[in-house]
Amino acid sequence: MSNNSAPASSYLWPNWLTLILAVWLFVSPWILGFSGTPNPAWNAWVVGVIVAVVSIVALAQVAQWEDWVNLVLGIWLFISPWALHFSGMQHVAMDAWIVGILFFVIGIWGVVAVRQLEVMHLQH
Repeated sequence: MSNNSAPASSYLWPNWLTLILAVWLFVSPWILGFSGTPNPAWNAWVVGVIVAVVSIVALAQVAQWEDWVNLVLGIWLFISPWALHFSGMQHVAMDAWIVGILFFVIGIWGVVAVRQLEVMHLQH
């Protein structure tokens, strides 16, 4: 039993991390004081909700599409300060850049973990 639970639990870590980051992203407009600035605030709220929902779904079922969604949203979040014209707001842009990079890296981690899990299932 421990052999089967180890891969499943190792796959869950990326999803828990993205869920925690999604919650941070959602509350960051209030904490960092940019809730009154529509472009970055709505970007944080929408991306935060999408990533949170995707992460919760991923905690319930192992599927690679969730990791790809988070990876793509990480790319979007990283480029959003330029695309939505808030790159001059340094602390807000840094939040988007850091969380975007983390979503991207964790998305890659999740893709690799799912592939390893699939390989283990094929071997058994």
